[in-house]
Amino acid sequence: MTLIDTHCHLDAAEFDEDRDAVADAARQAGVSVIVVPAVERANFGAVASVCRDQPGCAAAYGIHPLYVARARAEDLEALHATVMRENPVAVGEIGLDRFVDDGDPAVRDATQMHYFIEQLNIAKTAQLPVILHVRRTIDLVLQQLRRVKLRGGIAHAFNGSQQQAEEFIKLGFKLGFGGAMTYPRARKIRQLAASLPLDAIVLETDAPDMSPEWKVGARNTADQLPRIAECLAGLRGVHLEVIAQTTTANAIQVLPGLARFF
Repeated sequence: MTLIDTHCHLDAAEFDEDRDAVADAARQAGVSVIVVPAVERANFGAVASVCRDQPGCAAAYGIHPLYVARARAEDLEALHATVMRENPVAVGEIGLDRFVDDGDPAVRDATQMHYFIEQLNIAKTAQLPVILHVRRTIDLVLQQLRRVKLRGGIAHAFNGSQQQAEEFIKLGFKLGFGGAMTYPRARKIRQLAASLPLDAIVLETDAPDMSPEWKVGARNTADQLPRIAECLAGLRGVHLEVIAQTTTANAIQVLPGLARFF
């Protein structure tokens, strides 16, 4: 069985003490590729280092919406240079976030939108897909995606409606499902995971965050992806191998740079 974790922050400080062991445990569990998205210019180097040191790790570079308040114009220049030099599989993690109440909402929203649009333009120039953060902002994100035509990407941690899911799919995007899907009370997410076309779904852990139901309150790790895949198999009533094969193919289709790992 081969699985791809399309979203894991393996460079995070939470893994500084045992990163090698965490990565090895994931490989032993059948997670052959891990996509490691950056969140700000300050960790571009850490992401690059992890992806050089750990077999099967693929980098994405971007400025996360919750980090744009401390970003500068030069960071966008650095992102463009890094994307052109490092050959990442995507630009990300980028997007919009209306969940965190951080200062003046008008300033927050305008700053996030500026950096989001600029990063979409970088992705278009580089002909790369994007990894999107869409928390409580799906319609706003879709509006920009219709304006800036891209090579698709992934709507990470999708938690929208059926209609919104269909709009992402029309634009060439896959939808990321992970630990949130494993909670019985997460009825909306579980219904979407069970009913959306399987060829629209990719798997992710978002480790060290978004821990699944069996690790609630604890650090999440990429080796949990097989159990997350089992949850999806159970929701859809199919064999685990079907989930593994299809979601792996989906990830490679939407992030073509992953093909070099196979």
